[in-house]
Amino acid sequence: MVSAGLSAAPASADDRVPLGGGSGIVVNGDSLCTLTTIGTDPKGELIGFTSAHCGGPGAQVAAEAAKERGVLGTMVSGNDGLDYAVIQFDRAKVAPVANVAGFVITGIGPDPAFGQVACKQGRTTGNSCGVTWGPGQDPGTILMQVCGQPGDSGGPVTVDNRLVGMIHGAFSENLPICVTKYIPLHTPAVVQSFNAILADLQSKGRMGAGFVPVPA
Repeated sequence: MVSAGLSAAPASADDRVPLGGGSGIVVNGDSLCTLTTIGTDPKGELIGFTSAHCGGPGAQVAAEAAKERGVLGTMVSGNDGLDYAVIQFDRAKVAPVANVAGFVITGIGPDPAFGQVACKQGRTTGNSCGVTWGPGQDPGTILMQVCGQPGDSGGPVTVDNRLVGMIHGAFSENLPICVTKYIPLHTPAVVQSFNAILADLQSKGRMGAGFVPVPA
């Protein structure tokens, strides 16, 4: 006999792996990078992004914090020029989240203007913020005084919690990369504009075109 107020059997817990912008990912079993964001395209596919230099189409993606859970997604396309890769995740294995370690993505924002403060989240250096300097040397890039180290590639960059880009790399090898997030005397980071990425996907009609981040 079941006591009043108690269910006969407990509800099954959601055992999917939580992933969101700023989560550490492992590509092809050995390359550590950072997930830019996760959400859906108009077809309802669960889509994520990271840097193309982390891996190419067909590369398998696992969660750094849950490597024992195996492959959670596969890179399906990318653009080496804009350095982005599109990941198709398995909905049965991944729980998309908008908040990773307090870093929240509430939507997509416009490319930031000179002087605007941007913040990033990376699996290596965590959270850091800095001013926007302006467009980078290559099309679709922005220079920002946020820090980055190996493993932060793909890390989301936001202004007022809205996604504006992903970490690509350091501006110069002649200046030190950041030691800690509290030391601003480091080379600026080269950031890929997320709007340029979305425009490229739309123009090519690839999976991920029309992407919308998971709601916060």
